[in-house]
Amino acid sequence: MTGPGTEGPLSGWRVGVTAARRAEEQIALLERRGAEVEWAPAVSVEPDRVDEAGLRAATEQVIAAPVDMFVATTGIGVNSWFEYAEQWGLLPDLLAALGQAEILARGPKSVGALRRAGLRELWVPESECFEDVLTHLRGRELTGKRIVVQEHGQSLSTVANVLRSQGADVQVVTVYRIEGPEDQAPLFRMVGLIAEAKLDAVTFTSAPAAASLLEAAAALGRRDEVVAAFQADVVATCVGPVTAAALELWGVPTVQPERSRTAAMIKMLEVELPLRRAGQTLSVAGRSLLLHGDVVVLDGTEVHLPPGPHAVLTALAVNPGHVVSRRDLLVSLPSGQATTEHAVEMAVARLRAAVGTRLVQTVVKRGYRLAVG
Repeated sequence: MTGPGTEGPLSGWRVGVTAARRAEEQIALLERRGAEVEWAPAVSVEPDRVDEAGLRAATEQVIAAPVDMFVATTGIGVNSWFEYAEQWGLLPDLLAALGQAEILARGPKSVGALRRAGLRELWVPESECFEDVLTHLRGRELTGKRIVVQEHGQSLSTVANVLRSQGADVQVVTVYRIEGPEDQAPLFRMVGLIAEAKLDAVTFTSAPAAASLLEAAAALGRRDEVVAAFQADVVATCVGPVTAAALELWGVPTVQPERSRTAAMIKMLEVELPLRRAGQTLSVAGRSLLLHGDVVVLDGTEVHLPPGPHAVLTALAVNPGHVVSRRDLLVSLPSGQATTEHAVEMAVARLRAAVGTRLVQTVVKRGYRLAVG
């Protein structure tokens, strides 16, 4: 842990940093703004591990048969793969094999890497989330199609199995692996600080770091506590949508800047944290709704909500006006209290009984939303 920061817009706030590389830059940005920083790298600070023999064998396998579709997931992964292929004298054959395929790129960095190699993508999701790639392919006839998926630091075996279930022949090419931290003691300490709401915010700059922290919390038997803390007291701050998706998968609400840059993420905290301390005030169905931790105030009167309805209200207030599915609301309910979506319906009914039926709207076949405005 670093010492307390100087006076600045983040003075009095305590922020956890999970980055391994370039962490010093992020810590300096926070401390210059007055924040007290707790640092616990969630992944290894060493370079990503490349199994060169395995990558070469996979490359030769890609070249050996026609490729119908190629999915590029990361710029660094594409660049590294092509660099190794060049060393082996296989780059021209690899580019020829991929060049005849329909190319999907997950985001702008992979697009840049492809174009530098003379390849052209046919489709890119706006979100940079792999879920949208799967949505794009869902319903398409993939029987007999040979699909090559470039894997980033985390396993994409689930993605491959989804495509195989549609009849595709899928080859996953693992370019590199991101390992966990060598010393997990700082990460375990951060898990405790989050679970006990002793941090105001935690920053994440990679999906593997987010996944690693939740895995550490699970190993300690504290994942439910960590998720609950993020839902109520600790701001999960992500550099971009790909990183956020790794947390939102577990029901963790996140905030992120418009531009996926570390400096923009830190700048956003200058606005976000003071708002959290002051409480979140919403205009819902013509009424004033204030949320501040466990406190709910409706038109100036405090409303006491049981844990289930409070969890639903908190989840709906993360993105006011946006629809939240029953499945996502089920994840947000306190651990051990719900196993089916019927529990969500009961929690919504109790919430409406406490705050009024007009504040929470049902969106048929989709879920619920707050009637903001």
